[in-house]
Formats: sequence, structure tokens, C-alpha cells
Amino acid sequence: MENKRKTIKKLKGVVVSDKMDKTIVIKVDRLAEHPRYKKRVRISKKFKAHDEKNEARIGDFVEISQSRPISKDKKWKLESIIKKVETGEELDLPNKNLSIGVDVENKDKKKEGDDLENNEMAPSDETINNN
Repeated sequence: MENKRKTIKKLKGVVVSDKMDKTIVIKVDRLAEHPRYKKRVRISKKFKAHDEKNEARIGDFVEISQSRPISKDKKWKLESIIKKVETGEELDLPNKNLSIGVDVENKDKKKEGDDLENNEMAPSDETINNN
């Protein structure tokens, strides 16, 4: 008989959630060619993976490998953390407004409508439509 070796699938991605106990959610991006337009588009998929020591944090670049089913959704386990994100660094996510830590620069900016003096009122929609 031949000895067949199973190839273990491994994926690399960014941790987008670590709120669950011993579970992380990883977003894996890949490029694929659109069948009609022949343009390369980015396709992302999220996987839940088992993190026994709860060591991965949001924004970390990790490697996961396929394993036996651990629960209904978890069929992957954390192999290694390739790059840890330090506190204060921006995440490499589609929504660029997310960051770890406090955003000091935007803390002191005025909100829209704060430029009016205390006694003045902004014109409402009714007064604009009546004129």
C-alpha cells in the first residue's frame, strides 16, 4: 500500500475579532480575475480559528492551519503570529477609521454645528422651505 500524506491547508490573514474566548476571527484576502471584465478583484473571507492561549489581538497578522472540527464554525487553529500590532498602530483594514488606542488628533476637533454662537439657532428645514 502507498503511504498517502495529507496536505494541511495553511492561510495567512489579519485578526478582525478576538472577543470570544479561545476563538479569533481572521480575514483572508485573495485576488481573483473577474470572469467577464478580466480585472483582478480582491475577495475576502472570514474564518474562525482556535486560539488556545488567547494570545492573538485585533490587527495581528497570523497564520492558521486546517484542523479537525472543534465546533460548528471552527475548523482552523492558530499556527503562529507573524506580526504583532503595537498599541497605537493603525490596522490594515478596509475601514481606515479603525485604530488601536485613543485617537488624540481628532479628540479636540469641533463637531458640525459647534461653530454657532450660544444664542444663535441653525435654520431648520421648515424655514428654508417657506422662503
